[in-house]
Amino acid sequence: MGSTGSIGTQALEVVSEHPDLFEVYALTANNQVDILIEQARKYMPEAVVIANEAKYHLLKEALSDLPIKVWAGAGAIADVAAMAPVDMVLTAMVGYAGLQPTIAAIRAGKAIALANKETLVVAGELITSLANEYHAPIIPVDSEHSAIFQCLTGEYNNPPEKIILTASGGPFRTKTLDELRYVTKNEALKHPNWNMGAKVTIDSASMMNKGFEMIEAKWLFGLSPEQIQILVHPQSIIHSMVQFEDGSVLAQLGVPDMKLPIAYAFSYPKRMKSQAARLDFRQYTTLTFEDPDMQRFRNLAFAFEAIRRGGNMPCILNAANEIAVAAFLEEKTDFLRMSDVIEQTMMRMPFIACPAYEDYVQTDREAREIASLFIKNKTNKL
Repeated sequence: MGSTGSIGTQALEVVSEHPDLFEVYALTANNQVDILIEQARKYMPEAVVIANEAKYHLLKEALSDLPIKVWAGAGAIADVAAMAPVDMVLTAMVGYAGLQPTIAAIRAGKAIALANKETLVVAGELITSLANEYHAPIIPVDSEHSAIFQCLTGEYNNPPEKIILTASGGPFRTKTLDELRYVTKNEALKHPNWNMGAKVTIDSASMMNKGFEMIEAKWLFGLSPEQIQILVHPQSIIHSMVQFEDGSVLAQLGVPDMKLPIAYAFSYPKRMKSQAARLDFRQYTTLTFEDPDMQRFRNLAFAFEAIRRGGNMPCILNAANEIAVAAFLEEKTDFLRMSDVIEQTMMRMPFIACPAYEDYVQTDREAREIASLFIKNKTNKL
């Protein structure tokens, strides 16, 4: 799910490197129909789905000479994720859109290779409960969570005392608050270490991405927010660490390459031979760490606030952030004001302590409406 994005395209490269092990059954995309057509012709899946129904006829016509089923719409994406021949679903969609098809895949008992962190941010309690009920394993794909997962493998009787999530700090790590007022979209899209999609790259620049990863880690590994420490590690070589009750710390290291955690999720518990670049410590003679600045990067503080309050608050956080990031990418708001929009939306939305799925849907819709009003009014008043 999300085959045309950064994770999706790299995942297909992994498939190409191991055609004896993997077969693509279905590909889905949101908007990028041209790339989806190319992928379909190369990998010959059973089905392809385009979320944007306006592009269905273009996709259907382009593949009319092939025996590939062509569908459109969010419902079709959920349906294809639950199809009987599927063994594993890679959830590489961006944002809230990944929630419904992930639930469908879990209910069908599929193994989930989770790259869509927003699924656990929005509805972590629901997702983990369903995964337990339907015996659907969730294997993390994010480099940080894959690192933690790898460090915990074989440590079943040794619960972590805490985990340490590393963050690159993004392109604005050293900028002052005054300098952040004037950063541009193009500057924000230039991540120093990772090649990611636009939305995730902006989240990294604002450190919301790390806030989301903290919430994701809470649900994946059954921890409290107090057991999760975030450290800025500009070199992005140590992908994350686990500290145990005896004081020992295990870390997973590697070059910044998303194909490594993708391949590990696909092949777990085995490791596949890879042509990826090897880590040469002679090129990284110094590894540094520092605490994140939550006054300059307030989104990280909002994420901790949201998960401590629980309920539908992380869903509100995510919805407001998606609206704010979209506005920033369209140059309708500035970098720092994204945090203002998120803060004001969190303050004004009704709190639901024990939300059901329908509550998440309504919360997402209402939070987007409130955040959009703040964007349009260009003030923090409604």
